[in-house]
Amino acid sequence: MRFDLTDLRLFLAVAEAGSITHGAAEAGLSLPAASERLRAMEASGGVTLLARGRRGVAPTEAGEALLHHARLILGQTARLRGEIGQFATGRRGTVRLLANTAAACEFLPARLAPWLAAHPQADVELKERQSADIARGVALGFAEIGVLSDAVETAGLTLRPFATDRLVVVAARGHALAAVRQVRLADLGGEPFVALAESALQDHLDAQAARIGLRIRPRIRLRGFDDICRMAGAGVGIGIVPETAAHRCRRSMRISLTRLSDDWAVRRLSLCIRSDARLPPLAQSLLDHLGSAGKARV
Repeated sequence: MRFDLTDLRLFLAVAEAGSITHGAAEAGLSLPAASERLRAMEASGGVTLLARGRRGVAPTEAGEALLHHARLILGQTARLRGEIGQFATGRRGTVRLLANTAAACEFLPARLAPWLAAHPQADVELKERQSADIARGVALGFAEIGVLSDAVETAGLTLRPFATDRLVVVAARGHALAAVRQVRLADLGGEPFVALAESALQDHLDAQAARIGLRIRPRIRLRGFDDICRMAGAGVGIGIVPETAAHRCRRSMRISLTRLSDDWAVRRLSLCIRSDARLPPLAQSLLDHLGSAGKARV
């Protein structure tokens, strides 16, 4: 029975997510590659590790045993990497950072720029994820640092304040919403939407809409908040973006902004690391830099 660290990370991610598709994405593998690895693991051990069903997957009794040891091995590996990293001063290194859409697009570019300029030996591998996936990814050792909404489960993580993110509705200045200060998502069911393409924030909005029985049907999907504001200002439809983006765009575009009154629309963003993590010097430096910026803004 031979399992490498990639196998263990994949199995842990799949088991935590309850989905091979989501677990493969978390482990940075394609779905076919992940499926083949899982089949090979089961064939190597001569046991079934995952019970597969229409609603996802769950570890079998053998899978639970593997899960226990995978957590121990990967946790020890992460601690080993951190301790060895203490001796790697002056060498080029990469800090892995997971962030939700608002943090990745609105807050991190300005905050990362001076740190990267001051650390020419450092690279940052930034990936966008939903907050629940960020918590899981950092806990499993897929990234040293995360930026997430602290509304999600963060057991096993240490949090530091980072920023406050408020979601607002943007529309043309002549739209009826321009005269309204606040609105609930449930009140927007009849509106045409301009939405984000393949983003953690849009997945979050779709999930909130589904929870109240509302289906968001976008007329068009775009890559950035500025593009959504531009379309909204032209009367194509309404969009939901971070308030920071709306204020920035309002300087040059004819848009109105209305705050969403739903509780989930105001999110306190936090930095997170594993509670037992001993970060390499570069990662610790970045964490301290982002944390000091967060104290000034939160």
